[in-house]
Amino acid sequence: MEKIILIITICTIIMISPLVSKLIKAPVVVVEIILGLICGYIGLIYGDETLKLVAKFGFIYLMFLAGLEINFKLVKIIKATMTINVILYFVLLYSLAGAVCWFFNLGLTYFVAIPIFSLGMLMMLIKEYGKDEPWLNLALSIGVVGEIVSILALTLFSSWTENSGLSSGFFISILTIVSVIIGTILLLRFSYMLFWWFPEVKKYLIPDSTDDKHDQDIRFSISLLLILVSIMLILKIDVVLGAFTAGLFFKMFFMQRQELLHKIESFGFGFFAPIFFIYTGSTVKLDMITLDILKHALFIIITIISIRLISSFLVFLKYLKPKQTTLFALSDSMPLTFMVAIAMISYNYGLITQEEYFSFIIASMLDGLFLMMLIRKLYKFFKLDIKPVESKF
Repeated sequence: MEKIILIITICTIIMISPLVSKLIKAPVVVVEIILGLICGYIGLIYGDETLKLVAKFGFIYLMFLAGLEINFKLVKIIKATMTINVILYFVLLYSLAGAVCWFFNLGLTYFVAIPIFSLGMLMMLIKEYGKDEPWLNLALSIGVVGEIVSILALTLFSSWTENSGLSSGFFISILTIVSVIIGTILLLRFSYMLFWWFPEVKKYLIPDSTDDKHDQDIRFSISLLLILVSIMLILKIDVVLGAFTAGLFFKMFFMQRQELLHKIESFGFGFFAPIFFIYTGSTVKLDMITLDILKHALFIIITIISIRLISSFLVFLKYLKPKQTTLFALSDSMPLTFMVAIAMISYNYGLITQEEYFSFIIASMLDGLFLMMLIRKLYKFFKLDIKPVESKF
């Protein structure tokens, strides 16, 4: 009976989250986490092993979708003259994060989490404002590079935690990761050459929708995802890399198959990813939230925003006006998905306390909710004064 109630609760939250999101004008991800938190508090959601497994798959699928969002053509938007600025931006970002961690005596988790990127919330801004805004155009370009860096950082961080720091196992993991990355590049290159010389192979793997009577597109995409994830498990590498590679593969070679990409994204964003966020919210014990936890969450939010504002104004101010630079910095300050992932990995391996874990989850929720509302307000306020400027990136 308890499992039946659990299923009904999860499915109800999945159904009503978009409605609540529209009602309170908050990101649906934030709504899912909050509803999961509330239902976990009243006992409707509990630590069921099946739920944990499905939530884990939801996270894997979310990383698969992250790969689908990547388009390396966007990186070309950043001209050669901007390359140094982009590198400088990331150097400043991680330097400031390191300085904060050193000054406040924070652990490795903070150094990885504070400057990390995630395209999830940024894609919501693009849907609302389009890619023609100079600040959002740059934010998307930087976000593409930042998410790739974040994927690697998350993978290395997971290897660090699993091998307990600078051990021989960690260095073996690094060599394995490098080998896998090289192998992935070679696989993608081989696939590119294969599909170039034999384009009919693509139709053989995934037929046109009119000829696909057995849903071969979904069979192939999900099977490839699980195969790559399984390979990562065999190699003892974080499954993020395998899921991301699978998404990247489809984005590179089946981008024209909009129906397939829409199927994959709808299935993920509509079902599996929400389960991950609902479960994440349920792991926060509402009755254990204290003023200190809220203060620490506020500290994390302020730090995330501050280091991006400082780095943005130092690097991009001459390319963007002050107001647009502010919007750019804020739009890149919502790493909700990856910050939740890092917090969960760190807590599972005992790198942070339960209180710190709660702070990260609360910070990820409040950060996304606050900044989405703030950007919307500032955009309307600045719009009267913003004039189109020539894009330099």
